Formats: sequence, structure tokens, C-alpha cells
Amino acid sequence: MHLLIAAAGSGKRMGADRNKLLLKIAGRTVLEWTLKAAFASKAINWIGIIGQPQDKDSICSIINNSVKSVNWINGGATRQQSVQRGLSALPEEAQFVLIHDGARCLVSPLVFDEIAKIVSSGQAVIAASQVTDTIKKVDKNGRIIESPPRSELWAAQTPQAFPVDKLKHAHSEAIAKEWDVTDDASLFERLGLSVKIYDAGSSNIKVTTPFELAIAESLLSKKKD
Repeated sequence: MHLLIAAAGSGKRMGADRNKLLLKIAGRTVLEWTLKAAFASKAINWIGIIGQPQDKDSICSIINNSVKSVNWINGGATRQQSVQRGLSALPEEAQFVLIHDGARCLVSPLVFDEIAKIVSSGQAVIAASQVTDTIKKVDKNGRIIESPPRSELWAAQTPQAFPVDKLKHAHSEAIAKEWDVTDDASLFERLGLSVKIYDAGSSNIKVTTPFELAIAESLLSKKKD
């Protein structure tokens, strides 16, 4: 199974002077924790890291002598463009691909394996967690206009997995029609293609703020070797 890790972010929201994936928590960088889970996955045998050129040396120093094949891929100006470049860099034989945010460093190997199992049947699938807060939809003036039922609401996470040919087609459509989306599942939705939910739990957070960094630090400190 092939895995693309999006690692082209910045540390802006974190208030950091570098890519947040290069920040250390519990003795390892955020990216190292993410890779640790990917290396422990039984399904993943090829990994591509999509990053910005200025981070290449730092990230390549992390992936040197990795236990699994890890490949560097230059990212684009947006996440969507970066994934497009990642898809172009996949080996020809790749039939299915998992896309994962490098900042989701609490992901478990089991989540990778279960997602890989589902997509191997041809079914697109994303990790997600059921919303526990009451969500309010508001108008442009900040007035509440609707409270959607919580039972119908899920917070999208990664990994997200798709048949490679369908995801490439979806990205081609996005370019042609100038779609701008925040995750790959949204492209499938616009094309009317089925995407299944896999409950990965609420701990699979994306580390983007100091608060989330502190949560990750607390949880990962218990996993230190």
C-alpha cells in the first residue's frame, strides 16, 4: 500500500519559526512520530513525503536509514497542488493511495491498516470522528440559522484513501473547473463518488496550535521508548 504524507505546512498558527512538523514533542519531531506509526503499519510499504524545498534537508535527515522506503516529493503552493504532485510521483503500479497530514502525529498503525483494508476493496474511505459539540450554522451577520443534528456530523481527519485512478481523475477535474477544496474527499463528493467514514476516534488530532501541541506532548510522553 502507498502512503503520501503532506508535510508542506508552516508554523504560522503555531507561532513557530519553522515548519511545525520539525518541532520536537516528547523527544521526537512531529514528523518522526507520524512516521513511527507508518513504519509500524503492516499495510504500508511505500511512503512519499510531500514538502517544501526549504525543508528538504531537515526532513531528509530524519528519513535517512528509515526501515521502509521513504521518498521526497517537492510540494506545491497549496495542499491541493501538493497532493497533485504526490500523485504524479507514485510508482506506476500503485492502485490505491492513503493521504495523511504529517501533523496528525497521534495516528495509530491500526488506523492505517484498517483504512488500507477498506480501500483495497475499491471503496474510498476517510478517517473521522463523530462531532460531540452542538454545531451552529450562522449567516454573514453571525446569527444562528440552523443547528444540524449531531448524529449526521463527523469531523474529517486523515488518512484518507482512494483508488489512484479515480483520485487522479478528481484532481484533473479540479484543475479544469478551478475547484478549491481543503481535503481530497471533497473532490469525490463533488463528482458524486462514494466515500465511507472510518471512526478513528477523537485522539487523532492535527497539531496546528500550541494547545494541540501540548495535548500531543502529554499523550506521546506516555509512548516514549
